[in-house]
Amino acid sequence: MPGTTDVPTGPDATAAVFAALGDTVRRELLRALATDGPASATRLADGRDISRQAVAKHLAILDRAGLVRPERHGREVRYRAQGDALSGAAEWIRQTGAAWDRRLERLAHAIDTTPG
Repeated sequence: MPGTTDVPTGPDATAAVFAALGDTVRRELLRALATDGPASATRLADGRDISRQAVAKHLAILDRAGLVRPERHGREVRYRAQGDALSGAAEWIRQTGAAWDRRLERLAHAIDTTPG
C-alpha cells in the first residue's frame, strides 16, 4: 500500500508540514479531503487540470508530512485528511506570533516611557 511512511516528529514534523503546504495544489487537495471526506487520487484529479499520477505524488508528500492517511478499500486507495500534524504547525504559529506580540509590546512600552 502506498504511503504511511514514518511521519517526522518535533521540529522536523513542523518543517514537513510547512514544506507540504508550500504548494498550492497540495493545499487544494488537503482542503478537498478535509471538506468532502476521503477520496482516491483518481477522484481528486477529476475536474482538475492535473493528472492522477501528479495527484498521487502530491498525496505522497502530504502523507509523509502526516497530513493525510491512505486507506485501502478493495483495489482502491482513499486518502483521509489528518488534523494532528496541522494542529502542531498551527500551535507553532500561535507560539511564534505570541512571542512577536510580546516583543512589540515591550518596544511600545519602551517608546512610551522614553522621555522626550
